[in-house]
Amino acid sequence: MRKLLNAELPRLTREQMQQQTKLPLVVVLDQVRSHLNVGSVFRTADAFLVEAIYLCGITGTPPHRDIHKTALGATETVPWKYFATTQEALQELKEKGYTLIAIEQAERATMLHDFMPTEADRYAIIFGNEVEGVSQQVVDACDVVVEIPQYGTKHSLNIAVSAGVVIWDMMAKLTGRYR
Repeated sequence: MRKLLNAELPRLTREQMQQQTKLPLVVVLDQVRSHLNVGSVFRTADAFLVEAIYLCGITGTPPHRDIHKTALGATETVPWKYFATTQEALQELKEKGYTLIAIEQAERATMLHDFMPTEADRYAIIFGNEVEGVSQQVVDACDVVVEIPQYGTKHSLNIAVSAGVVIWDMMAKLTGRYR
């Protein structure tokens, strides 16, 4: 096998990206402190054609050097919106008919491998602060809590890693790929 060169990879232009059908998925970042994590989520959202990112509270917003460092231009291809509070973002999404999903460890959480989204619905997945996770107030406002199963000694994943796992899983399930 030969590794492909960047020039050989099929890349969309910004204009082509805007014309693509997006995954019916909005990513909500609830009080995420690290600008590097925010940039990484932008990059993942671009890779899987996520509809938008909602940045809430203390979550950093573009333009910022550290976001740019990890986003590699994805802040220009993924629509985003800032909200002073996560509750405002959730209210807007609820009014637009999105199913609100907290990605968190909670009583009666649905394990990610058991969660089956339907193609007819639109989803918002909420990721929380690096230390505190998704706030209880936000969990209470959600329709469902989905947990990423973990089996080692640690009880959490980095937010950017969690976003990558869940966004890929949602894309695979919603598009029928990888069945």
